[in-house]
Amino acid sequence: MKIKNWYSDGKPWIIAGPCSVETEEQLLETVDGLVKDGITTIRAGVWKPRTRPNSFEGVGKIAFPWIKKAKSLHPHIQFAIEVASAEHVELALKNDIDILWVGARTTVNPFNVQEIAEAVRGVKDIPILVKNPINPDLALWIGALERFYAVGIEKLGAIHRGFSTYQESIYRNIPLWQIPIELKSRYPELLLINDPSHIAGKRDLLFEIAQKAMDLQYDGLIIESHRSPDEAWSDSAQQLTPDALKEMLSYIKIREKNFPNKDFKNELEGIRDQIDETDKELLEVLSRRLELVKKVGQYKKDKNVAIFQLERWNKIIENRPLWGEKLNLNADFVKSIYQDIHDESIRIQTDIYNNEE
Repeated sequence: MKIKNWYSDGKPWIIAGPCSVETEEQLLETVDGLVKDGITTIRAGVWKPRTRPNSFEGVGKIAFPWIKKAKSLHPHIQFAIEVASAEHVELALKNDIDILWVGARTTVNPFNVQEIAEAVRGVKDIPILVKNPINPDLALWIGALERFYAVGIEKLGAIHRGFSTYQESIYRNIPLWQIPIELKSRYPELLLINDPSHIAGKRDLLFEIAQKAMDLQYDGLIIESHRSPDEAWSDSAQQLTPDALKEMLSYIKIREKNFPNKDFKNELEGIRDQIDETDKELLEVLSRRLELVKKVGQYKKDKNVAIFQLERWNKIIENRPLWGEKLNLNADFVKSIYQDIHDESIRIQTDIYNNEE
């Protein structure tokens, strides 16, 4: 994909609005508050795909006259909604919706994505924003973007809303920042927007996530805002009032994308050279460790001993984080490193067992 940079406002694109359109009054009052605070792109959930049945799934097409009224009262605003089928696309375009996004539950299914892509084939100048799939699969995310690119959509963007996990977490969806960073590395001109609302799941984490996104040079934020969040029909815990949103945004620091001067850049390059040398040393140590793993694997094979030794693994995963803490390293970080090392060790020893020589 040869994606072009189509958003050149010079400042982060802020998209805000209610998780769900509930009533005409609720929408208009929320939009009034957001517009007063300088928001010009409104998100609004018309259809809400939910995990389980019998949950509120949006009011549907009856929301469009309310959206049109909001746009007539504020002619300079744009509306963005989620679409999950060709029928949704047809209704959205018929009702002059400005921006479409594809939700995480849809991105995960290439058949659904292709259906939506065919529905927008030939449609010019409408941005399509694709949320990451619910599972951490970069290829699936890229594949969804490629389907829209293939039908001629030039204004493409990606929304990072975090990933589902069975593990306990402070987040509703764990961020896994390395995945969107890899996406941006492959496609530097791709618009990348962060969705702190769906990552956080609760208001008190929104600022932390939004600030980190700005520190990582995301192009914008999509945040849920409601006139009275505690009364919202969906996702009440993660929404902010327009005034609370304005206050939060006022505290976010926007970082410089370029170095302030030549001296600063030279000093930073010197530190980076030291990092490069340290990385070489790390890889040399890791290589030596895995050579020892090969010896262990061969010994186990010769003695007909199972590859996985639970007692040994429990000892490693218990004491390595403690060793790390003594070196001022985060215990969870050390644990995750050793989980990856263990996975690679299992792979290496499995190859040894499968080699009949």
